[in-house]
Amino acid sequence: MDEVEVVVAHSERATLRVGDVFLKVDADQARIDIEVEAMALAPVPTPEVLWRKPPVLAIAAVPGTALGRLGAPSTASPAAWAAAGAAIRKLHDAPLPPWPGRRRRDPGELAAEVDGECELLVANGVLPADLVTRNRQVAEAALRPWTPVFTHGDLQIDHVFVDGDEITGIIDWSEAGRGDALFDLATVTLGHEERLGDLVAGYGPGVDLDVVRAWWSVRSLLGVRWLVEHGFDPFAAGCEVDVLRARM
Repeated sequence: MDEVEVVVAHSERATLRVGDVFLKVDADQARIDIEVEAMALAPVPTPEVLWRKPPVLAIAAVPGTALGRLGAPSTASPAAWAAAGAAIRKLHDAPLPPWPGRRRRDPGELAAEVDGECELLVANGVLPADLVTRNRQVAEAALRPWTPVFTHGDLQIDHVFVDGDEITGIIDWSEAGRGDALFDLATVTLGHEERLGDLVAGYGPGVDLDVVRAWWSVRSLLGVRWLVEHGFDPFAAGCEVDVLRARM
């Protein structure tokens, strides 16, 4: 029997790998429903669904290697980053999915959430006040109305797989839905600011770079406490806290 590898595990869900099969265990069936439907609708390479027996979803591994990892330099070529941008643009240009999306709220609700999180980060001594204040200022550019597109919703750099300069698969679609295109672009380049130009070269026109940078601050501000509480380290080199520090 192949060795069982724990890919990620926390109180909400767990992902295991056995050989070339990933087993996603999630008690939230609505989240799994979205993942399966999103992969069926997305006009980009996605993993093959092998079987589903709640609360487990089995999917096949996609070929290639991740575009990179948060906290480490990406070794992928500029052409691979451009190909990722082109694939993301194809997704964003696709018809809207029939569900609204789980992650993003209207700008007013999101601003209130960011403000509340900023207060907690300072009050609990997680981050210094000047760092939080500066990033809250940067974040303001993202807190505006946007035209919804078909977004992945959690397009972390290690969710995009490449083989050479070609995209072989995009994984983990449980947060897919109608959202802000620039949120996806910000998520995949989080901690890899130097690759934003390559990504945008493939994505095409219409990208407001200030809004992308603002989403880096929003995502990092909202993520720090959650990551700590679920056993991850946002203070590691190149991760969320370093992203916030780069805005100073």
